[in-house]
Amino acid sequence: MPQLNAESLAHLPESVAVPSYDRSAVKTGIVHFGVGGFHRAHQAMYVDRLMNAGKALDWGICGVGVLPHDEKMARVMAEQDCLYTMLLKHPDGRREARVIGSMTEYLFAPADPEAVIEKMASPDTRIVSLTVTEGGYNFHHVTGEFDAENPDVIHDLTPGAAPRTTFGLVTEALARRHARGIAPFTVMSCDNIQGNGDVAKKMFTAFAELKDPDLAAWMRENVSFPNSMVDRITPVTTDEDRSAIAKEFGVMDQWPVVCEPFEQWVLEDHFTLGRPPFEDAGVQVVEDVEPYELMKLRLLNSSHQALCYFGTLAGYTYAHEVAQDPLFVQFLLDYMDLEGTPALAPLPGVDLPLYKRTLIERFANEHVRDTLARLCAESSDRIPKWLIPVVWINLGNGNSGNDGGISRSAGIVASWARYAEGTDENGEPITVVDQLKEPLMAAAAKQHEDKLAFLRNRDVFGDLVDNQRFTEAYLRTLDTLHTRGARAAVAELVALGR
Repeated sequence: MPQLNAESLAHLPESVAVPSYDRSAVKTGIVHFGVGGFHRAHQAMYVDRLMNAGKALDWGICGVGVLPHDEKMARVMAEQDCLYTMLLKHPDGRREARVIGSMTEYLFAPADPEAVIEKMASPDTRIVSLTVTEGGYNFHHVTGEFDAENPDVIHDLTPGAAPRTTFGLVTEALARRHARGIAPFTVMSCDNIQGNGDVAKKMFTAFAELKDPDLAAWMRENVSFPNSMVDRITPVTTDEDRSAIAKEFGVMDQWPVVCEPFEQWVLEDHFTLGRPPFEDAGVQVVEDVEPYELMKLRLLNSSHQALCYFGTLAGYTYAHEVAQDPLFVQFLLDYMDLEGTPALAPLPGVDLPLYKRTLIERFANEHVRDTLARLCAESSDRIPKWLIPVVWINLGNGNSGNDGGISRSAGIVASWARYAEGTDENGEPITVVDQLKEPLMAAAAKQHEDKLAFLRNRDVFGDLVDNQRFTEAYLRTLDTLHTRGARAAVAELVALGR
């Protein structure tokens, strides 16, 4: 069985959809940082869809890896001519395989930062896009300010240093375009952060301010940073997925991407040098994306946090196992109905009850096999951005009911605190993956002596530890987690208000 590459593309089985366009005619127009599973199942897929329709052939994607572990992706993309298979897993068990060809090249920044900078400085590049995860924007969880003490940032601000960070690379490319009289590219964030374009603008210009205040002023005036909301569940690719693609579709692909059928992208139409006709590929191009992104962050993303810690502690491994358990389903619906939805502005034209039911159906797709471990990872980047705003809004609403309007959210935070102790209810070890792993686990270890130890991290939780309504609800669930376990804690939360 030949490896997937440009030469073998014409010999793949008919069951595999392949690019219908001439890839040699594709011209790079987008440089993308963070070529993970999500980007390849989302933005790159949309561009490929346009190209298959005979459009956007001057919007090919140059992928960029910045982190050391991206070297593996660089090697695979080189060997496969930047081709990869996207495997769609339907709830009924059907699978569809499609080869994506919209990525034209891949650059590994640590090996050649100059090549990355010049690629962006080229007039052909009109968009620089980002999926660098919530933690890639380098801002403080509570203050929202740029972290100028980051060692890599300090390195990049040293005169003459070869940039290590996305900030250093992108800012240097913009500086060269400015000096050469070339209009700036658009910086398009596709990460799960509220106001992701606004955050990107603030962080990139903050870095530029430290490097060159005149450049920062020019960027604020001339560079566009559109906001967007993106949605598609894309679990980590496994060896089982690779084997299945080889066996079922006859494709030897070192790094395919798997995903659910659902897809959504809502994008503000604010671009400096044009854009692909994304609306022709199913993207919702709008003037204001905020109502849509808050709906997703506070319902889908926060619900992922609602199920992952409780589910792990209860002994589950996959998201679909939790979402097929009636007790947990009711808890998720209660969170969405009673706490997530009240934290949203009106959404004209959106059927929220249908959206919430669809979320449960998506979570319950057993063929996607999304792991709870993936959803639990990097919680210190996720909880403060997705769930804590819901808490503060509902605290401000003054709900005086018997659950206070925040009990389920407080329970989710408590489940994270219990999870951070590093063992489940059977005494089996939990591998905590978080940039703040050490202080979080150290605080969790003290909870039997100081029940609020975990919550005292003000860099993560702000002043929630000082709020009696919140701490009472938090401690109620934490105590139950310690004494009777996750199912009992979830059952207590479900019983509230009934």
